[in-house]
Amino acid sequence: MSELASSLPDRFPVFPLRGAMLLPGGNLPLNIFEPRYLQMVRDAMQTDRVIGMIQPKADAADGMTPDLYRTGCAGRITNFSETDDGRFLITLTGVCRFDVTSELDVATPYRQVVADFARWRHDLQPASPPGELKVSLAKVLRVYFDRHGIEAEWEAIENAPLAGLVTSLCMICPFEPEEKQALLEAGDATRQARLLIALMEMEALAESGGSSARH
Repeated sequence: MSELASSLPDRFPVFPLRGAMLLPGGNLPLNIFEPRYLQMVRDAMQTDRVIGMIQPKADAADGMTPDLYRTGCAGRITNFSETDDGRFLITLTGVCRFDVTSELDVATPYRQVVADFARWRHDLQPASPPGELKVSLAKVLRVYFDRHGIEAEWEAIENAPLAGLVTSLCMICPFEPEEKQALLEAGDATRQARLLIALMEMEALAESGGSSARH
């Protein structure tokens, strides 16, 4: 992680994608097909391979550029391939969260920002959450997965390190964009784990009270 972080630039392109989430240490596969983002990936591959994942605050109206949340996560392209029809299949590996200092006025078809990593330096030497949280997480996770029809290899989950498990679940579970942002901005892995458990428990309580499931 430290080697990946050592050359992080403070200016890089961002990929605004509502509902998508990248966390430090996580791997996010992306299917790139829009011309502006094909260009973004080409340019990133020729420089430092860094792209920032960040959520827009809402879907933009026609012709409008959506505002971005303040916080995203910088990732490095760690896997790249091109399909016969011209798409790029890439994997972004999360390195460190960042706060947007400003958005640059650029000629590129994709957006670029100036980023500040100061608030998130602990991402580079993360502390694992306390092991007792795994019991609570495993209990609520079974209920959550059953309700969403998600199949899981429970033995692998039981044997997985808690920090990596929390990162993976935050990224893949079908939470609302605002919930994803709250998980992203949770200060450390322990806070993320507690919030993850709380979100799953709240959904279970809402559904047991007769509310419909979110999709």
